[in-house]
Amino acid sequence: MSDCFSNLAVRVREAAHRLYPETAALRRHIHRHPELSYQEFQTTAFIREYLEGLGIQSEPQLLETGVVAILRGTGHADAVDPEKGERRMVALRADIDALPLQEENHHDFCSESAGCMHACGHDMHAAMLLGAASVLSGMKNELNGDVLLIFQPAEEKAPGGAKPLIDAGLLKKYRPSAIFAQHCFPSVRSGSIAMCKGSFMAAADELYITVHGQGGHASAPHKTRDPILASAHIITALQHLISRVAPPHESAVLSIASISGGHATNVIPGKVTMMGTMRTMNETLRSLLHQKFEKTVRQVAGAFDVEADVRIRTGYPVLLNDADMTDMAWEAGKEFLGDDKVHKSEPLMTAEDFAYYLQECPGSFWQLGTGLDDSAPGNLLHSPTFDPDEHALETGVGMMSYLALRFLAV
Repeated sequence: MSDCFSNLAVRVREAAHRLYPETAALRRHIHRHPELSYQEFQTTAFIREYLEGLGIQSEPQLLETGVVAILRGTGHADAVDPEKGERRMVALRADIDALPLQEENHHDFCSESAGCMHACGHDMHAAMLLGAASVLSGMKNELNGDVLLIFQPAEEKAPGGAKPLIDAGLLKKYRPSAIFAQHCFPSVRSGSIAMCKGSFMAAADELYITVHGQGGHASAPHKTRDPILASAHIITALQHLISRVAPPHESAVLSIASISGGHATNVIPGKVTMMGTMRTMNETLRSLLHQKFEKTVRQVAGAFDVEADVRIRTGYPVLLNDADMTDMAWEAGKEFLGDDKVHKSEPLMTAEDFAYYLQECPGSFWQLGTGLDDSAPGNLLHSPTFDPDEHALETGVGMMSYLALRFLAV
């Protein structure tokens, strides 16, 4: 690493460290006041107010909630993207919505909204991007270009907030050269990050099946068309799709997670409903499994003389990290955090609507460690006892800030 970047990394580390108490306070405020997807009105106002205090004016609203703002660097005036012939810009994104969970932690900053909790770290994400905005505001002279700050609503609920923002013209209007984001992961040690090149997170689709039969007395099943028996065979048949349709080297998951039918011990119901999820790591396999899924359900249902309604709700696409941008983020991470704090991640079957940005703009998405050796067993994403190590805020603020400076310096 050159002396120039070494000095820059030191300055960012010092700034992120000084800012840590304020970043933690921001996180705690957002954590106390969680809001569900598409309802983040207070959070939006809070973010706008903080940015205004830094002298950063928010851009016109593209959606009802969420904030987009531009931090304009004052480095080289001729900082132009050679491919676009425009002033260089890098985008940093944080999601801001919470989950419909009742918090079970015991902090003095626990959620004050019944049945709503930041159980996926979006409070951390938003606070870290605000912290990065503060750090970078103090280093404008080092920014050879502009930083697009995206505080995105509704990551947790399909269709998500990323695609509506893109459809509303976000990337066409601002045309960033790259986009980066991070996500809290308690399985990664606090102070570290983990990255994956290429397919990182899965496409996620929702599966809905309704099996219609003929109900009757359970003592005379021969006079019925039993949807429960048919459903059992449908579930069994569906489990074979992964092992017999997906190639052994391809990651895929199909789980039926809910089944409902019947209300008494002596009554065969007329209807059974099921729900589940399908996760795939490439779009070709995803399309093939969709076809096989519907065909399998209908054919098994036909064998048991029942009818089946099948619906697949297409969710987020595969999250595909750009190879060059991930290499750059990897090197920046090692420069900023140290070689021993940047790890390789395996692909994950979780899903993220950041995938939509990466279909339009090169970038990378990584895991930010929030776990400790003595973390409680319930410290899991989407758990009412999710409890990230707040010191990870300093890591995340610094990494986002340094990467933005590093990218615009190239």
